[in-house]
Amino acid sequence: MLRWLAPVALLLLAVVLTLPVVALGLSWLEFDAAGRDVLSQMAQTVLPEYALTSLLLCVSVALGVAVVGMGTASAVTLFDFPGRRIFEWALLLPLAMPAYVVAYAYTDFLQFSGPLQVGLRESFGWEGRVFPEIRNTPGAVWVFTFSLYPYVYLLARTALAERAAQLMEAARLLGAPLTRRIREVALPLARPAVAAGVALALMETLADYGVASYFGIQTFTAGIYKAWLAMDNRLAAAQLATMLLATVALLMWLEHRAQRRMRFATLRAGRGSSAEATPVRLAGRPAALALLVCALPVLFGFVLPVLFMLRPLIGGWDELPWGAFVQWSRNSIWLAGLSAVLATSLALALAFALRTRPGWPTRIAVQLTSLGYAVPGAVIVVGLLLPVGWVQTAWPDSTVGYVITATALGIVWAYLVRFTAVALQSVQAGYARMPTSLDDSARMLGTTGPGLALRVHAPLLKRATLAAALLVFVDVMKELPATLVLRPFNSDTLAVVTYQLARDERLGEAALPALALVAVGLLPVILLSRTLRSR
Repeated sequence: MLRWLAPVALLLLAVVLTLPVVALGLSWLEFDAAGRDVLSQMAQTVLPEYALTSLLLCVSVALGVAVVGMGTASAVTLFDFPGRRIFEWALLLPLAMPAYVVAYAYTDFLQFSGPLQVGLRESFGWEGRVFPEIRNTPGAVWVFTFSLYPYVYLLARTALAERAAQLMEAARLLGAPLTRRIREVALPLARPAVAAGVALALMETLADYGVASYFGIQTFTAGIYKAWLAMDNRLAAAQLATMLLATVALLMWLEHRAQRRMRFATLRAGRGSSAEATPVRLAGRPAALALLVCALPVLFGFVLPVLFMLRPLIGGWDELPWGAFVQWSRNSIWLAGLSAVLATSLALALAFALRTRPGWPTRIAVQLTSLGYAVPGAVIVVGLLLPVGWVQTAWPDSTVGYVITATALGIVWAYLVRFTAVALQSVQAGYARMPTSLDDSARMLGTTGPGLALRVHAPLLKRATLAAALLVFVDVMKELPATLVLRPFNSDTLAVVTYQLARDERLGEAALPALALVAVGLLPVILLSRTLRSR
């Protein structure tokens, strides 16, 4: 009986973490004549626009991140040119920039009243708008492409370094020219990695609320918030959230399928190959072209947005709300630290149970928890607030609504739903590097249960645990959709304040919290770049 107690408890915990998805499924039990009317009205009015805009955005972003990510990965992996070692890690810098921060930075600098257009009109006497409006769908594609291409870059670079290098060398020895080696060897081998990276980028695109709301783009995420907060129609919000979740589930399936193909290719290509082939040395115009291919994404995705935000920050340094900034930072750090500790603790418990007692309850618990990161923040919000509405309807005097929406419980619950999977992935990677023979030896010496976890596993998992906590901490700091709705009263975070100030066109004041988020986002980028250099 006691043997099954811990796995069953973990399974129940995983069910609690997947409650938002379960609640969305249960909401369709309310699908009566009123629900059909709501769905029919949406199909005749807003639903086609949501679907068409989201589809156009996804197709454009998929093409953009595939071209930029694959181009940069090919340049730094297959070729040697001046600055290549710098770009290997510099191409990761846009990961530190939340997409909505990039959107605010470009808008502040390029809008009609921005410094660029004002300066050109004053210098050259031009009248009217100098550049087209950026707050539209093409502008969002630009922002998402240069914010999310590192997903494709990372996976494609790994694929090319581990599998394509040796085969490219073999093709060269057989007399194949460079263009043919790239076309028939490198690109086909990197195709699963590109597909997986594109799927991850599209999940982030569909889950975004800051860029869509600020640019006025009618996506599913923006529609969910409008239906719930503006029209006070929880049924319409639930239906839109279900459609968005179904789309994300499809992308997640495609990503997992691509990852399986990547693992298969790794096993096949890794046999009998030890040293990597030497990259092709470039000089002259080809080297300049490779340098340009790598420099432009870093420039558009990181350098220019940071410079655009530094300008108003430096110009209004004396008027910045430093006292309020300290409070916003304290709220963000407190919520992020608490969530990181809880998520990492849950991940350690799940990973330890999966390693020591890999029964079906534990496997199901791990699988359910792993789904959380793919669930958009808007879906989590609707999934958490739907049961609150049911409870309040059944028991009007209940305080559940207050506990969920007016305390830290609701927002921390939402963070755990979404980001426990991030910690679990890091901890499982740490366990994968730990041979099971250590467990057998410890058991022979009489160490089992909590002693095994504390005395044997914990010292070896120290780096993986710190990495898991850091990743969750940074993700929570940048999280906007769930925080915007579920944060406690008088607990504005840096992400929320950045969004609110930018929405009110106070972009100069938004620069301070935005740059603070960028600084925090650099931490996992530094960790990731060090990990890649150590391979």
